[in-house]
Amino acid sequence: MRRIDIIGIGIGIFLAGGALFLGFRLLGLDGLSAGIWSQAVMVGGLVGWLLTYLFRVVTHNMTLNQQLDDYETAVLQKRLDELSPEELAALQKDVGTDSPGP
Repeated sequence: MRRIDIIGIGIGIFLAGGALFLGFRLLGLDGLSAGIWSQAVMVGGLVGWLLTYLFRVVTHNMTLNQQLDDYETAVLQKRLDELSPEELAALQKDVGTDSPGP
């Protein structure tokens, strides 16, 4: 993400909080209650986002993990492609498979 994206997201969240406050005011709540409820909704959203992030961390379903897996697969495939037929046959004999490739 670029800095301008982060700034835009920050401004968007700020405006969403203000919109929530105004929405609660339009629903008839006084300023203090509208502020408390809008803040509660925003904190609830933050906690929800945090829980999804922690779930992705625990399940190793993050972008970095996927990039590392893709890189490892590409490196191993390149090494396999660079093997001579004799080396490939010897490797298949050692591993005990008959088919080259994934």
